[in-house]
Amino acid sequence: MPDLLSIYHRLPYPLRSLAASMRGYYLRWWRYGAGTEKLIDEILERDTWNAERWKMWQEERLSFILHRAATQVPYYHNHWNHRRRNGDRSSWEVLSNWPILEKENVRQTPIAFVSEDCNVDCMFEDHTGGTTGTPLNIYESRKTVQLWYAMCEARIRRWHHVSIKDKWIILGGQLITPLEQGKPPFWVENVALNQLYLSTFHISKQTVKYYVDIINKANPTHWMVYPSSAAYLAQLILDLKLEVHSPKVIFSNAEPLWDTQRKIISDAFRCPVRNTYGMGEFALAASECEEGNMHYWPDSGIMEVVEKDEIGIGQILVTGLINSDMPLIRYKLGDRGKLPYLGNCSCRRNLPCIDNVEGRDSDMIHTSDGRKIFWLNPIFYDLPLQEAQIIQEALDQIRVRVVPSSEFNIQSEHEIIRRVKKRLGGSVMVNVEITHEIPRTKAGKFQAVISKIAHPDAK
Repeated sequence: MPDLLSIYHRLPYPLRSLAASMRGYYLRWWRYGAGTEKLIDEILERDTWNAERWKMWQEERLSFILHRAATQVPYYHNHWNHRRRNGDRSSWEVLSNWPILEKENVRQTPIAFVSEDCNVDCMFEDHTGGTTGTPLNIYESRKTVQLWYAMCEARIRRWHHVSIKDKWIILGGQLITPLEQGKPPFWVENVALNQLYLSTFHISKQTVKYYVDIINKANPTHWMVYPSSAAYLAQLILDLKLEVHSPKVIFSNAEPLWDTQRKIISDAFRCPVRNTYGMGEFALAASECEEGNMHYWPDSGIMEVVEKDEIGIGQILVTGLINSDMPLIRYKLGDRGKLPYLGNCSCRRNLPCIDNVEGRDSDMIHTSDGRKIFWLNPIFYDLPLQEAQIIQEALDQIRVRVVPSSEFNIQSEHEIIRRVKKRLGGSVMVNVEITHEIPRTKAGKFQAVISKIAHPDAK
């Protein structure tokens, strides 16, 4: 039986856009509501709070989160009961008394982190791949989802004088166009979210003029992009000296933004490029202001840094303050960074500043027809895996390392091969390697994608 993506890919373009828009209406209902503008106003007003007021707010919110977790969330409730039975009288009101939470704990039993007074059937189920290449299930109430998107609207779009009500472009990792499609359109229109979604999988020297034509026709006020894909598109535009519409601002997300990428994108589209940092767990966020400083959002989560090196960079732990229905406490992100600090930014917002987070830094996959592809995590969605890694040995040779769960079988292996070929092309050779452990980098980081293809270092 064909999956929904295969059915979608068989549709003519107008019906693909209709399907995207129907999904968009569903997401709009979850993300925005009658109270969104009021939430945005409250969030922007908090930007002016002084350090003492932020401290009081965080302490009050943290106290609520910790009490709710210890008394109503099965995973934590069992943890504290076990400690009490063993004579441990440590207070759960002190954050440092809580254990460090690994992603694998959440991945294995996500329902155990949901409060007992919630019904997961009535919650939004999100997936985040994180740094291990395999997804976690995250559950959020509509109230939580709307708070998160109000924060994003306030501190990403509104800071830069654009809005979700404007026409905008997203350059992301969804397979919105069949890989084998050689002619435009390489995009879909999502009228519900005022969004034009461009495929990252079809950008090439042969297709770039089609991309420029639709960008100019769309006339967007802003973009949301994977910086690696946007920089590749931008470089083609510069090389071919094409005239392209200039938006007010382009926002980078999902992966690190390198200085060279920022310059290439800015040069091609003649607009500022602003960085953002966030995650599907809704546990920590930061965004760049018009002065070029990254501001930590104190109302998103409490940030700790452990295992620091000599300059203060270490593993980031976060305690989320937004999603009280699935609280993640002292959650180890897998990213490295420094603690926020009080700056004196001329944007006049009183939010702490944060240095760039050393997050996931995956290589891009290069294809024989000249495409560069980032974000292959969906290949592993819903498969019985503990973690997985994609290694490009040659243009037409891919090795997939997997640490299987007990349910993994030959059908799982065939599904991985099918999904890789669907994204990279049917002629690519795919070898699935079963292993007990995937090596980390010298810095202890997991690389979801490694390319051994010789190409210029973007850094």
